[in-house]
Amino acid sequence: MATLKPGEVSMGTTIMAVEFDGGVVVGADSRTTMGPYIVNRVTDKLTKVHDNIYCCRSGSAADTQAIADIVKYYLDLYCAQHGEAPTVKIAATLFQEICYQNKSQLMAGIIIGGWDKQEGGSVYNIPLGGSLHREPLSIGGSGSTYIYGYCDKVFRPDMSRDECVDFVKNSVSLAMTRDGSSGGVVRLAVITKDGVERLIVPGNQMPEQYLG
Repeated sequence: MATLKPGEVSMGTTIMAVEFDGGVVVGADSRTTMGPYIVNRVTDKLTKVHDNIYCCRSGSAADTQAIADIVKYYLDLYCAQHGEAPTVKIAATLFQEICYQNKSQLMAGIIIGGWDKQEGGSVYNIPLGGSLHREPLSIGGSGSTYIYGYCDKVFRPDMSRDECVDFVKNSVSLAMTRDGSSGGVVRLAVITKDGVERLIVPGNQMPEQYLG
């Protein structure tokens, strides 16, 4: 399995995506680390690869940025050749192919979320190693280990848009409280048939957590 090379930047990270009736909510923290140092406090780890498809990136910043750029190129090519927007599953399959074929060279954990007219809102998870999983709720990154219990307890498959936004906001802020590699602000994107709404929760508006 690939590891970070000397001087290579890791995103530490907490990322997640949740399906709701009518779309998905994706979210992430904004801290990028290099060893014990914070090299960027306001990274955008939610990367647009097509109009209604985003990916959440964790692992090596260089690897995940390169993969997202390649997938975006092929999705644009697909759109030009077929005259229609690609589905979220097509995007996830492209990500999975690249991650799996290069699993010994890459350090990348990616969550894909989006909306298409065939499936509606859908979420796919590609952990280290390059397997592909369709899930109604997906979390990843170093901060995710701190919130599995919370997510298992609170998540419901019938949550509304606003409930999903609050759920993602609370989950990521909880992870940021405990994980030294997660921090900064919470960035969210709500993806529906009407487009993408970007949201940001600055540090002074975070949900309060117990710090005893």
